[in-house]
Amino acid sequence: MSRKKATGVTRNEILDVAWDLISEQGADVSMLDIAKAANVSRQSVYLHFKSRGGLLMGLVKRADDRFAIREEFFAAMKIASPDKRLDACLGAWFKFAKNIQPVANDLIRLRKTDADAAAAWEDRMTELRLWEKKLIDSLAADSALKEGWTVTSATDFLWASSSVQIWDLLTGDRGWSARKCSQVLRSTIANALLRD
Repeated sequence: MSRKKATGVTRNEILDVAWDLISEQGADVSMLDIAKAANVSRQSVYLHFKSRGGLLMGLVKRADDRFAIREEFFAAMKIASPDKRLDACLGAWFKFAKNIQPVANDLIRLRKTDADAAAAWEDRMTELRLWEKKLIDSLAADSALKEGWTVTSATDFLWASSSVQIWDLLTGDRGWSARKCSQVLRSTIANALLRD
């Protein structure tokens, strides 16, 4: 029995279906696979996103909204205590990392050979570094950074030590629980960056 193609499916609905599909099958699913899963025509997907690259870019930006990372980060940035601010920002990020891990892993894998995946990954990493720099700027303004750190070096360290790749190594390869991984990384990063 053939199913009629739905009309009026929104861009975000297609993105949510694509996210679920990619989480299950990997980021190299086709536009046709996504269209079928969303119960729309392939042409409808192209009308919304123009290209696979447009879909990947929309997908990674939708994740920010879907998992409310901005709201959590902005709320954490309002915390007066530097150590609690850092901990809350990292807690929000690691919760997000757990949610995005399946799609992020495939983007990381594909970015060496797929220009669309590379552009989507670079877009997200650029924005992440900007958020992390704001956090480090706030810690520096509070004179909370340990001696020897500059804003640039502390931002680089934070970006690398809180990466999805490290999260995946610990939770995936080493079998750490998400809770343990978050706690250990938050503590380690705070000990490295903050004055006693």
